[in-house]
Amino acid sequence: MDLGLVGKRAIVCAASKGLGRASAMALAREGVAVVINARGAAALEETAAEIRAETGAAVTAVAGNITTEAGRAAVLAACPEPDILVNNAGGPPAGDFRNWSREDWLRALDANMLTPIALIRAVIDGMIARRFGRIVNITSGSVKSPIPSLGMSNGARAGLTGFVAGLARQVARHNVCINNLLPGPFLTDRLRSNAVELAEASGRTPEQVLEDRIRANPAARLGDPAEFGFACAFLCSAHAGYIVGQNLLLDGGAYNSSMG
Repeated sequence: MDLGLVGKRAIVCAASKGLGRASAMALAREGVAVVINARGAAALEETAAEIRAETGAAVTAVAGNITTEAGRAAVLAACPEPDILVNNAGGPPAGDFRNWSREDWLRALDANMLTPIALIRAVIDGMIARRFGRIVNITSGSVKSPIPSLGMSNGARAGLTGFVAGLARQVARHNVCINNLLPGPFLTDRLRSNAVELAEASGRTPEQVLEDRIRANPAARLGDPAEFGFACAFLCSAHAGYIVGQNLLLDGGAYNSSMG
């Protein structure tokens, strides 16, 4: 299927690895010029080179902290009129809420709620004027089914979800579509690090923790980041103009609900 994206421009955050990288790769395969961002310059440049080599697309790497005004300004300078924005950020650490300070909460909100909103604010009027825009927020399956140990992530991402639900309906008439992609267990560095923490707490090995996740999943496997990227590319496509304000869960069926 031709997604109708040749010549479009995209910003993809937290794109040096994992789900952000997969999303940038999938968009680049469709002829999108991508600006990718992450904090680590070396890993980001390596990813940019890999995407260029595999797709032939124009890829600009902008290293920096997207949660700061300076970081956002640098990314927007590299792509001032994006057609596509993919918001993404690593989640805050697990733990007991009794141990989290106000500063911990503010960092979580900055990364997983306020920064995406700031980027949306920066690009949405241009999308409206051009009558094409696709914004995808990579959040978490915990928005639908909270994970007890990830309270800061649950709260911050749910806040973004609520904001998007209102805004998406206001801009859809301009062919600007905002949706959320909710990953379940995908085989990323984040999943591996969580497995190590759970293993230490439970006396198991990380491999055993991951095997338990696989056995508990109806698909009997972990997700491949590449398939997440393809889903993101479709939501950004010219064919997704009637998908508005949705929370698309990609988790192999782990969330059990008749109504989604």
